[in-house]
Amino acid sequence: MSDHVNGLPNNQAWPEPDLLYSDTVRELHAAIENDWDSLRRSACQTAAGRALWKHVINDPLAELLAGETYLKSFYEKIKKDRLNNAREVSGVILAVRTLWFDSKLEAAVDLFGGSAQVVLLGAGMDARAYRLSCLKESDVYEVDFAEVLQMKNTILQASMESTNERQHLTVTAKSLKSVAADIRDDNWLEKLQVSGFLPKKNTVWILEGILYYLTHSQAMGVLKTIADSCTLASTVLLADFMNKQSTTLSSSLFHFYSDWPDHLLPSLGFCDVKLSQIGDPDANYGLLHDPLNLFNKLRNLPRSLQTHPDDGTPCCRLYLVQASGSLNKTVP
Repeated sequence: MSDHVNGLPNNQAWPEPDLLYSDTVRELHAAIENDWDSLRRSACQTAAGRALWKHVINDPLAELLAGETYLKSFYEKIKKDRLNNAREVSGVILAVRTLWFDSKLEAAVDLFGGSAQVVLLGAGMDARAYRLSCLKESDVYEVDFAEVLQMKNTILQASMESTNERQHLTVTAKSLKSVAADIRDDNWLEKLQVSGFLPKKNTVWILEGILYYLTHSQAMGVLKTIADSCTLASTVLLADFMNKQSTTLSSSLFHFYSDWPDHLLPSLGFCDVKLSQIGDPDANYGLLHDPLNLFNKLRNLPRSLQTHPDDGTPCCRLYLVQASGSLNKTVP
């Protein structure tokens, strides 16, 4: 295994979480663990992954938004993987996925001259509006359940008021608006427009870690709604898709899949579709040097294969996909 397979030398300790929480913040995270279902709690798990890969991801708010329980659990998995010299350390998919979305978002905003609407569907504990300088001329809309958005804001405010946590809460985006809506319902776009979203303005849609939690009809409805908006303005879609085998990792959580999202999206009206897999040149970021790690082995197999010919294990793939909704502008 490479000495820097996960962005760190093998002899260097993995950065530990600080866990500097006030009593108020601890109480808020306790409420999350007690009251939220697995879909809502996944927002904290994503934040924990970003926090623990902070040597490659710049997300200063991730640790605060993750909570102690998820940070400790994630950190123990990473320590175990490192101890066992695992070819893939826990969280590497999330790290690559985050970096891919960051870089493609920046490219898309640049395509629109530095100014766009950016809509994060199922935003959860995402902090891009606070950490990405490329959004300084863009209006950001975070769409999620009302209780998720409210809890996120309450945690951030509690941190600001705490003497123990010197978080500097500054929105780097031109504006940030929270839109309380369930994208499984038919009226989420209407609620987005009430919050100030303009269908005739260039837009980047971010669907990160959300589609596979939806049913087939719900996911197709969301994608179709976005596709229909492409007729009014230039649109860039950034999304990740699980293949069928990946949904078997948790059949109670994951539902929607597409083995061929690069075929699905054009059928809905998107164009310039580009698909990447974890480990591809634009989805590696120096974290997957080992040619024998799971992701590099999968990349060398035909996508039509459902099981690995060597050991019969399922070929679980995550596709990172970008597409355009405008015929005269192509994402670089």
